[in-house]
Amino acid sequence: MTFGVREFELTLMHRMRDLNAARVEDALEDLGATRAELRAAHAHWTKLAHSARAPKGLAALRMALGPPAHQGVKPVGSLNCQVARWRLPSWPELEFEALTGPEGELWNLWFVRPGRQAALTLPDLVPWQCVVADVGTSFPGSEHGEGLAPNHWVVDFAHEGVRYRARFVYGLFQRLDREP
Repeated sequence: MTFGVREFELTLMHRMRDLNAARVEDALEDLGATRAELRAAHAHWTKLAHSARAPKGLAALRMALGPPAHQGVKPVGSLNCQVARWRLPSWPELEFEALTGPEGELWNLWFVRPGRQAALTLPDLVPWQCVVADVGTSFPGSEHGEGLAPNHWVVDFAHEGVRYRARFVYGLFQRLDREP
């Protein structure tokens, strides 16, 4: 099995099933892919990640996705980190970003919106259409936090007196839960 863009997208979707299985099923149908392909892509990526001979970090992403559409420097606190972004066919309005630390270690992998963030209202929170930064800037006073699994993220916010938790996988919005 070769590992390219399609397989990488399936690998991302494997984790997205945690929070939005129905949306992943729709995407599989759109791609003409099966659940078995989804599982195989995830297993292959996991095997590569643990192989002593396979490329790691940005090199692994370049192997799967080719050269990034954007490379640059991003300040994070007092550090200047390297950033690389790729466009993926299943999410054409967004880019998949890898942020690396001073020694080249991967610090973060998630979707971002190139340019400025979208200004959203509550009905605009549609799965797979917005990213963490969109929600964070659209709802003042929002609080960011880690989710319950690897590559999960949450943004808690209030709207018209009701508390919500927006849930993300790889920075891509998956679902909105009303908090008690």
